[in-house]
Amino acid sequence: MERKIIYLINPISGTSKKKNIQLLVERETAFKQIPFKVFPTNAAGNYDLVRDAIVQEQFTDVVMLGGDGTVNQVTNALRDTGVRFGIIPAGSGNGLARAANIPTRLKSALHIIFEGKAAAIDAFTVNGHYSCMLSGIGFDAQVAHDFAQKSTRGLFTYTQQSIINFFKANPYQFEVSIDQFSFFTDAFFISIANSNQFGNNATIAPQASLSDGLLDIVIVQKMSKAKLPFAILRQMRGNNKVQQLVEDMSNKSVLYFQAPALTILNPKLAPLHIDGEPRETAEAFSIEIIKDAFLLIQP
Repeated sequence: MERKIIYLINPISGTSKKKNIQLLVERETAFKQIPFKVFPTNAAGNYDLVRDAIVQEQFTDVVMLGGDGTVNQVTNALRDTGVRFGIIPAGSGNGLARAANIPTRLKSALHIIFEGKAAAIDAFTVNGHYSCMLSGIGFDAQVAHDFAQKSTRGLFTYTQQSIINFFKANPYQFEVSIDQFSFFTDAFFISIANSNQFGNNATIAPQASLSDGLLDIVIVQKMSKAKLPFAILRQMRGNNKVQQLVEDMSNKSVLYFQAPALTILNPKLAPLHIDGEPRETAEAFSIEIIKDAFLLIQP
């Protein structure tokens, strides 16, 4: 089947850089003699016009120029159409793209769009809300909430908010149930991951796979603030192996499990983020994998 690509690009009314990106994408795709159209991204997540174009004009690929929030919205809206998805990373963290080894340089990412292979990857739901990368409850979610209120984005602002929240952070109470095994924990945060990282190569679930049918659950338990950065760093470096649920958990700073589903009771209403975007929290979360949720073009 002949390839036909839809590019979803932020409206070009802003900076000249956006205009240059679109011109480059159009030029390179035309050089490859691949039919294409460009649509703007939609902040509200309404992609009915794109869906109509896919159905009526038989587009085969949807390529997103944006960050993890854009990837979340677009894949959720269009994954049932059967198109292949591509990512040209242009966000603050680009966690899913990095987990899939998609380069952040524009020309290199475009090369993957043209020459890469599409493979099915998983996603998951949090109380029915779709997540394709990583969701969290607690400290990292509070950072996401504060970060969303800032007028400037980027790694510097995110790091700044992380430092501010580190000094204010207190552990929350949770009850976690996995495979009919339940336990209580006081934890600074719980990460539920399909990809391996928050973004910017900050790996929180080193053994995560995009397509193994399992979620990686990382629980950073109560400890002194002096020990907290070192415990997180050990996790990011891959020093903590995936545990069995029968192991003693009380003497571990970081718990690391894999499972296709879990539930979390959240009586203190710790904040929630989904793929880096702040969401309304709840007293309980039901979390389930979506096996082979969509096709992603990868190296």
